[in-house]
Amino acid sequence: MGSNVNGDKATSTSNANGSATVDKGVDFANYFCTYAFLYHQKEMLSDRVRMDAYFNSVFNNKHHFFGKTVLDVGTGSGILALWSAQAGAKKVYAVEATKMAEHARQLVISNNLQDVVQVIEGSIEDITLPEKVDVIISEWMGYFLLRESMFDSVICARDRWLKPTGVMYPSHARMWLAPIRSEVGDQKTIDYEGCMDDWRNFVTETKSCYGVDMSVLTKPFSEEQRKYFLQNSLWNNLDPEQVVGTATILKEIDCLTVTVDDIIKVKANVSSAITKEDTWLCGFGGWFDVHFNGRMENPAECKVELTTAPSINDGTHWGQQVFLLQPPVCVNKGDEILVNFSMSRSEQNHRLMNVDLGYEIKVPSGKMLPPVKNKFYIE
Repeated sequence: MGSNVNGDKATSTSNANGSATVDKGVDFANYFCTYAFLYHQKEMLSDRVRMDAYFNSVFNNKHHFFGKTVLDVGTGSGILALWSAQAGAKKVYAVEATKMAEHARQLVISNNLQDVVQVIEGSIEDITLPEKVDVIISEWMGYFLLRESMFDSVICARDRWLKPTGVMYPSHARMWLAPIRSEVGDQKTIDYEGCMDDWRNFVTETKSCYGVDMSVLTKPFSEEQRKYFLQNSLWNNLDPEQVVGTATILKEIDCLTVTVDDIIKVKANVSSAITKEDTWLCGFGGWFDVHFNGRMENPAECKVELTTAPSINDGTHWGQQVFLLQPPVCVNKGDEILVNFSMSRSEQNHRLMNVDLGYEIKVPSGKMLPPVKNKFYIE
């Protein structure tokens, strides 16, 4: 919905607690400023899957909101704060780090909720509330759930301001991975090879026309372009038919108890069974879902799920993250894909992610094919 995260500068140091220090000016320029534009808010507000999930979770569980205090972390346009007030909250603190807070205040006033909703401009790490809250609501999810690292701020808000009996909206989250087929990889390879052909022509012409041999830069140029074309994960809206094996859970998160240390690095060893006959393993698709279940002592009357899984419908603005393999591998129904997955934050910008994805294929006879390792970047 908005933004409320601290981030790292390109070269950061650590404090006594081991957490990175922050250059807020750099962080704002790299991240926060995007959420200060209405066009970006409109994109998110136009995502019907996203909007319906939050709307239904609030208005079908009014017992969590009626007469309660609510904190909206990264309120953006203020829509979640407005819904919380309309569901009967007695007080809503809507915290937003950017100038979008000014638009949120206008919406609050125009909807006659200024006596309930208080918009606070500032980061959740810096602001002070006059009381603890019963509910924390936030739309903190980035691509493949954890990109942007906004969840850090939600955890900070929870530890500072949520009552011991409080409820998190959403309450749980999961990360998924599945083998896929896609023709995009072929085009990416063609684009990369075309780029290298152009470079070689450039080197030849530069030496011929200007007497300077640039060939010593061919290797670093190739590495740079390989990362751009072949190692950057892709945003995509996959069709369910492109999923060629069983989906598996990489990470499960309880928003009430998870710590930042739990999400700094995601590691998993999982397996998937190929479900299609004589097909190609072209890569892996990653997505997430979040759930609005309340808490054990105070469960939701109507549990709601928001999923970003491949869909035959419009899907969501998050889509799926696609990790393409070069080259694709022929697989058959019954083959087992053993995956070693690791995702950590980029040292240059902790909002971005580095992924190491290795896999082995076990055929029905029990034979193991040679292992393959890949590095990807979620940027």
